[in-house]
Amino acid sequence: MKVTVLDGHGLNPGDVSWEPIKALASDFTVYDRSPQELVAERIGDSEIILLNKVRITSEIIEKCPRLRYVGVLATGYNVVDTKACRERGITVTNIPSYSTNAVAQHVFAFILHFTNLVASHSVSVHEGKWISNPDFCYWLSPLTEIFGKTLGIFGFGHIGQKVAEIALSFGMKVIVHAHSEESFKKGLDCLSLPSSKLSEISSVSLEDLFRESDFFSLHAPLTPETTELVNENTLSLMKPSAILINTARGGMISEKDVRAALDSKKIAAYAADVLLEEPMSKNCPLYKAPNCLITPHLAWAPKETRLRLLDIAIGNIKAFMAGKPVNVVN
Repeated sequence: MKVTVLDGHGLNPGDVSWEPIKALASDFTVYDRSPQELVAERIGDSEIILLNKVRITSEIIEKCPRLRYVGVLATGYNVVDTKACRERGITVTNIPSYSTNAVAQHVFAFILHFTNLVASHSVSVHEGKWISNPDFCYWLSPLTEIFGKTLGIFGFGHIGQKVAEIALSFGMKVIVHAHSEESFKKGLDCLSLPSSKLSEISSVSLEDLFRESDFFSLHAPLTPETTELVNENTLSLMKPSAILINTARGGMISEKDVRAALDSKKIAAYAADVLLEEPMSKNCPLYKAPNCLITPHLAWAPKETRLRLLDIAIGNIKAFMAGKPVNVVN
C-alpha cells in the first residue's frame, strides 16, 4: 500500500525512526509539513495517510479516490471530516491514552513553577544577589507549600485521573467535576489506589469547582458544551489567589476574559500549553500577559511519549491491513 505522512515533523523531528511504518508500505513518503493547498496533491493516489494537524476536508477526500485509511497521530481528530470519510468507506483512527503521564507531569511542572519559583531564584543567584546578600537565604516573593491545597480537576479521563493520583501523593485535596456521576465513579475505579486514598477525591458541582480550587486544571475534550467554559462569569467565582492551568484545548477558555482577569488580578496566574490559534498570533490576548506562563504545545512531546505514539500508530495500521481496525473514531 502507498503510505504518505503529511506533517511528520511534530512526531519525528529526526530522533525516532519511520522504518517500522516504511516496512508496511510498498511506497512510503514523509513530508515534514504540508501547506493546506498542497494536501490533496501530496495525498495523490495514497491509500493510507498519517497526519497530526493537517485538515482533511470533504473536498480533499473527493480528490483522492484511492484513500482508504486516515491515521491521526494524536488523540484529537477534529481536523478530519469523519462524516465524509464514513460516507466514502474511509477508516479514521486516532491514538488514545499515549500522553497521559507526560501531560500530567507538565501540569505539575506548571504548579511547581508558581509555588517554588526555581528559575527566578536561580537567575537571581547567577546575577550575584546571593553573593551580596547578608543572610544565608532569601526569597524574591512568598513561596507556597502545596500540601493541603485544593486541586480542582475538570474532566476525569485518563489524564485527569493521573493528575489526581499525583496530587494525592503531594498531600493535596482533590475535587473533580466529571461529565457525569457515573463517569466520576468509573474514573475512581480506574485508579490503583487503596480505598482510603480514593475517599480523598470528591465530586463537586461546576460552580464549587471554580469557587474552591487553589489550582484549577482542565482535562476534557473541546465540545460545544466546554467551549469557553472559562469565561468572565466563571472566572468571577474563583479565588484571587487561584491559578488556572490548561493542558487540554485552547478553545476551552475565553482568552480575552482570562487576560482581563490577569490584568485586574481577579486570579493570580494562568498557565497554558495550548492556545485557540496555534502557532501563537501576535494578536493573541494572552501575548505578554502578566503572570501568564505559556509553553508551545509540548506537554505531549517527550521522546518516550512519541515512541509510544508511534508504536500505537503502527498497531493501528497493522490492524487495518488485517481487516480488524482498532481505535476507530468514525
